[in-house]
Amino acid sequence: QVQLVESGGGLVQAGGSLRLSCAASGRTSNIYAVGWFRQAPGKEREFVAVINWSGDRTYYAESVKGRFTISSDNAKNTKYLKMNSLKPEDTAVYYCGAVNGPDPTYGTNWSVYDYWGQGTQVTVSS
Repeated sequence: QVQLVESGGGLVQAGGSLRLSCAASGRTSNIYAVGWFRQAPGKEREFVAVINWSGDRTYYAESVKGRFTISSDNAKNTKYLKMNSLKPEDTAVYYCGAVNGPDPTYGTNWSVYDYWGQGTQVTVSS
């Protein structure tokens, strides 16, 4: 089993920044990649970014490319999502997920993930 705990959400003004953390514990040797997703009220869970466990490969949704950065601290088994130039449309609950193996969607499909954290709320005011 793998446990994921997100932190770092909050309320920020448009144009501001936040850094989310996703701390993994348990059988982390099973993890192939960690992805960040978000879900706004009334909307489906949306892919944001993904990083492989070793931290040397990343992929982003077009909507966040150039503004968000996903990174890894392997010593702490923690992945980060640094969010800059935040917009009101970035408001959502942000979830990190872990997947045990590669998949044809390159980690962009939430349904392939094996483990999820509890989520952290990000609210961007205009």
